[in-house]
Amino acid sequence: MAAPPGLPVVIVGGLHADARRAAVARLLADVPGSVVLHHDLATAAAGTVVRTIRDASGILDAGEAPLVNDCACCALREDLVPELERLRDAGGTRLAVVELWDSVEPKAMAEVVTAGGLTVTGVITAVDQALVLPFLGNGDDLADGGLAAAATDQRTVADTFARQLEYAPVLAVADSPEADDEDRELLAQLHPTARQVPIGQAAPVDPSDDGLTVPTPRLRPLSPLARAALAGFDVEAAAAAQHPACALLPAEADAHGVSTLVWNRRRPFHPERLYAALEDLTCAAARSRGRFWLADKPDTLFHWDAAGGALCVESAGPWLASLPDAAWEMVPPVRRAAAALDWDAEHGDRCQHLVFTSPGLDRDGLERLLESCLLTDAEYAAGRDAWQRLPHAFDTLLEV
Repeated sequence: MAAPPGLPVVIVGGLHADARRAAVARLLADVPGSVVLHHDLATAAAGTVVRTIRDASGILDAGEAPLVNDCACCALREDLVPELERLRDAGGTRLAVVELWDSVEPKAMAEVVTAGGLTVTGVITAVDQALVLPFLGNGDDLADGGLAAAATDQRTVADTFARQLEYAPVLAVADSPEADDEDRELLAQLHPTARQVPIGQAAPVDPSDDGLTVPTPRLRPLSPLARAALAGFDVEAAAAAQHPACALLPAEADAHGVSTLVWNRRRPFHPERLYAALEDLTCAAARSRGRFWLADKPDTLFHWDAAGGALCVESAGPWLASLPDAAWEMVPPVRRAAAALDWDAEHGDRCQHLVFTSPGLDRDGLERLLESCLLTDAEYAAGRDAWQRLPHAFDTLLEV
């Protein structure tokens, strides 16, 4: 496969550092003329970020970028595009591999590179299957493990790993002898649309190679991982796939001790009963996500995002059904299409759509708990004016 014109850029990230390094090494070995650009944020405490550029033979260049507003990740943003432009203008680089530091999330960096006028041809998250559940269940702050990207970084290991995993269309999977069927099934259910590529899978043998001549570099067969790195990437589509209103959430599944429950309802939640159940719902699954609506705030789409025993609930803007017709023209087409596919004559796009994935999931108990949080028949029949007089239990959580 020929490289795209200009400088193709592939972003490789992931908290599983050994798997990430193995994926990067595979790309360096398989794509002649490739280089790796890496910013080490571990040196941020000293006031700088260390930048290295290397190829398969070793380090070609090294330097430092000063912190921006006491933020290592901000320094990375400021330094990344100029360095990639320098590589592009110098010529001779067939593929630029941006190896992200442990806790840096690929979404932000893909958008930075694209906004800088460069072409992202792939986003890959490297994964050790045996570590998926331990990382997804780790509610520790990144700062506790020296993984924070800024002094104000309040992310946890679990939610950072979940976003790294779910954004990338390609998962580079390490050969892990400790992984079992449950581990493999959990990864498959968490991100069923991802293309999983074994890091150790080599390029196909070229039948014309007699072993006596040196193959032309540009005609050398590429490994599956290298082909995935050059396959192309749509930043806008990737962002839309993460928005709670049109996210491509997992489907129902149950295999090898791992289950995914997809829960859809059209009736709103009673805010006080749902708030009282938050801890039990959050701890019911290794990972849960989706969108929901509250009876006292019928025009607001809420985002549900839980991992590692911690839950993030935030407003994701209005439901389309609450907008005047004229405002629809300002809504992205993908959002309008998603709403149209799931439109209800009475409530429009308002719905409960929550997805829970976990080994040992108590599906029946979880469904009973969710159902108990909905408005009762009598509460529902009272109508919207009565709904909005219900206790505003989520105001503190939402900092309203």
